Amino acid sequence: MSDVLAVVDHRQGALRDVSFELLSAGRDLADATGGDLFVAVVNGPTAAFADEVDREGVDAIYTVDAGEEFDHDVYAGAAVHLVETLEPRILLAPNSVNGIDYLPAVATRLDWPLVTDAVGLELEGETLVATREHYGGKVEATLEVALDGGVAVTIRAGEWPAATGEGAASVEDVAFDLEESANRSRVLGFEAVAGGDVDIAEADVLVSVGRGIEDEENLELIEELAEALGATVSASRPVVDAGWLPKNRQVGQSGKVVTPDVYIAIGISGAVQHVAGMKGAKTIVAINTDPNAPIMDIADYAIHDDLFDVVPALIEQFE
Repeated sequence: MSDVLAVVDHRQGALRDVSFELLSAGRDLADATGGDLFVAVVNGPTAAFADEVDREGVDAIYTVDAGEEFDHDVYAGAAVHLVETLEPRILLAPNSVNGIDYLPAVATRLDWPLVTDAVGLELEGETLVATREHYGGKVEATLEVALDGGVAVTIRAGEWPAATGEGAASVEDVAFDLEESANRSRVLGFEAVAGGDVDIAEADVLVSVGRGIEDEENLELIEELAEALGATVSASRPVVDAGWLPKNRQVGQSGKVVTPDVYIAIGISGAVQHVAGMKGAKTIVAINTDPNAPIMDIADYAIHDDLFDVVPALIEQFE
């Protein structure tokens, strides 16, 4: 039997959506090993976060209160302490800025192999089989890691469903004091990057536009639709490269991974790099003049028509 420890992610007082996907990935692995799923909450309003992650399938929650925001030394030290105490054989974290910051340090201290950006995880006997994507999603590779000791893994957002259902996990506060010699950095605060007017990764509805919009002035039409829907505007890379929208609005492998309830792709062909960033959306609507565009194959609703005819009709309908 092998237990799984999942360390959730948060920012500015709110859990990130990927944290709940992490619970699903952890539960799947714990079921395969016959073990328990332990969840760790480090820093922030730990009691409130513990309530939120108490989802169906979580066996125990451990909280470490040592600050408000992410801190590399605290997270790395707390994760190592929890692994040495609980003895899980699989350690999970999101493949986020935070996760890829501290988990390599944890793997080094534990002398464990590290797998990053996994899009699939399976157990085959005593071997963890991790799937990763390369070359913009054009190639999939599988890594086989023997569970002789343990393994640390980061998972890509949008690849697992969010855990649901009420849980009945035990909650334990863990006393963890970072040794002064190990505390080599200090967090002074959080500052959003330039252009960070919105976080498209947190949007419930996204209206996303591609090169089919033809001209920057036509963005006004897209913004009207977004306003009618109460949605956020996002874009594929060509629109951002043209300077029509800022980088923080870009969806895709070189932008942000998004998992909205509804994703409306307007004039987007659906290159693999873009699809990698939005395929986790619950409902995908595509509007394109090319019926053979790749985006049409993954859309739940594919509208083969001119966006300049369809979008005004949608605005009228929703207003």
